[in-house]
Amino acid sequence: MAPANGDALLGNWTTRAYHRNWLLAQANGLFDFFQHNSVNQKGGFFDLNDTGKPLNAAGQVRPIHIASRAVHCFAIGTLLGRPGAGDVVDHGMQYIWHKHRDIKNGGYFWSLDDNGPVDSNKQGYGHAFVLLAASSAKTVGHPLADAMLADITDVLNTKFWEAAHGAIAEEFTADWQPLDGGNYRGQNSNMHLTEALMAAFEATGDRDYLAKAESIADLVIRRAAGSVGWRVAEHFSIDWDLDKDYYHPNEMFRPAGTTPGHWLEWARLILQLWVLGDKKHDWMPDAAKSLFSQSIALGWDDDKGGFFYTLDWQDRPSKRNKLWWPACEGAGAAHFLNEHLPSDYHEEHYRRIWNVIERSFIDHENGGWHEELTEDLVPAHTIFPGKGDIYHALQACLIPLFPATGSLTKVIAEADGRI
Repeated sequence: MAPANGDALLGNWTTRAYHRNWLLAQANGLFDFFQHNSVNQKGGFFDLNDTGKPLNAAGQVRPIHIASRAVHCFAIGTLLGRPGAGDVVDHGMQYIWHKHRDIKNGGYFWSLDDNGPVDSNKQGYGHAFVLLAASSAKTVGHPLADAMLADITDVLNTKFWEAAHGAIAEEFTADWQPLDGGNYRGQNSNMHLTEALMAAFEATGDRDYLAKAESIADLVIRRAAGSVGWRVAEHFSIDWDLDKDYYHPNEMFRPAGTTPGHWLEWARLILQLWVLGDKKHDWMPDAAKSLFSQSIALGWDDDKGGFFYTLDWQDRPSKRNKLWWPACEGAGAAHFLNEHLPSDYHEEHYRRIWNVIERSFIDHENGGWHEELTEDLVPAHTIFPGKGDIYHALQACLIPLFPATGSLTKVIAEADGRI
C-alpha cells in the first residue's frame, strides 16, 4: 500500500533532515514546558493545567510513576546534553528514595502529599517505574542509582515475581498483604515492567532482567494475545485466565475491554526485546507486525483520525475519546517496524499518526500536548485533568531519531548524544 499523500519517493520521514529537526524541536518544547513548570519545590512534581500552571499547588497528590517518569525522561535529557536536566533527575531521585520508599516494610508507596503517604499500597505498576528510574539514573551516574536499583530489584524478586507464571502480582497493602483478595493480575503493570527490565539489563548487563522480560512477553503476548487474534487482553485472574467481563471504575489504569494503545506499545517493546535477545525468538517480529496491523484495523478512526481509547470484545469502539499516549506509542511502534520490517504500510501510518499529533494533540498556543481529545479531536478532560507528565510524548519525539535497537538511554549513550 503506497502512502496516501503520494510522497513515497521521499522515503521514510525519519531519513529527512527537516522531519528530524522538527521532532527535535517538539522534544525541546516538551522539555521546556515540564522542566520549568512541573518541579514542586516541596518534593516531587506537579500535574499541570493546560497553560502549564499546577493543578493543585497547595495539595498536590504525587503518584510514584510521575516522579519515576521524570527521572527517566530527564536522564534522557542529560544524555543529550540539556542544561538543567540533571537537576531534575536529582530532584526526582531524592523524592523517590527519601519519601516514596517505605523504610519500615520495604517497597514504595503509591502516592504522597506534603504530609506523607496518601495511598500506601504497593502497586506493581509503580514499582516497574521505580526500576526504570533507577536504571536510567544509572546511565547518567546518579549517586543513588545503584542503591535504588539493588533495592527495587530485591523487592520485585521477593514480593512481586511469581515464578509459576513468569510475571508479577499486581498489588499489596503497605505491609504486603494481598489487596482485595489478591485475585487480580494485569498486563499493564507487566508491560511496563518489561520496558523497565530491558532498561535494567542494558544498564547492568545482568541477563536475569532480560530473562524476566522475555518470560512476561511470552505470557502476555505470545500465549494470551496470540490466542485472541493479537488483541492484548488487559485483565486476568490469579491464574492468568482472561477475564473479558472485568470492570473497574478507574478508567485511567484499568479500562474495560481492550486498549489498542497497548497493542502498539507492545509492538515496539517486542521488537526491542527481540533485538536485545539476539533475535533468537522467531515469534516476536510476526507478533509485533500483527499487533500493529490489528491496532490500525480495529482501533484507528478512519474518518476523523486518532485511536479510540478502548474497544469491546466484539471489536467495537467503546470509549471513543482519543488520548495522546496511544498516538505516541503508535509513532514509536511504526518507527521500530520501519527499521526491522520496512514497508510502505508502516511508513504510511507513521505519517498519518504524526499528522494527527501535529494537528490536534500538540498545544501550539500553550505548550505541551493535550492528553485527551473527544472523538472529534476537541480537547477534553473526562479522564485526564490536565498535562500530567512528559514521558509518552517525549519518547515519541526521540525514538525515531535513533536506531531501533534499545531503550532511548542505551541508544543515546551509544551515539554520544549525537542525533
